[in-house]
Amino acid sequence: QFLDSDWVVQQDAAKPHSHHLSQKWCRDNFPSFIEKEMWPPKSPDVNPLDYSIWDQLVNNINWNKVYSKRTLIQELKSSVKKVSESVVFESCACWINRLHRLYQNDGNYLR
Repeated sequence: QFLDSDWVVQQDAAKPHSHHLSQKWCRDNFPSFIEKEMWPPKSPDVNPLDYSIWDQLVNNINWNKVYSKRTLIQELKSSVKKVSESVVFESCACWINRLHRLYQNDGNYLR
């Protein structure tokens, strides 16, 4: 197994992720897995990589250095390392709250 029992894995609804063989592999290899039928489709309310992380990631990139695919990849790698730990922890805490609110709202979008 890849993760200890403290982790729950979910995927988006992309075709490769929802394929029955991908789903089977996840069931067989992750200690806890939310199957495609149980996850709200295309829900921005359950996206753990929320806008605060994206904002910091994009603002950390030196766009003057990006002129090819290779330099974009280099800048992305560099930018990820600069995202503050506190923003990530705050995002995860908000994600847990959003999951709880979705559960209370029967999986409907939050307003």
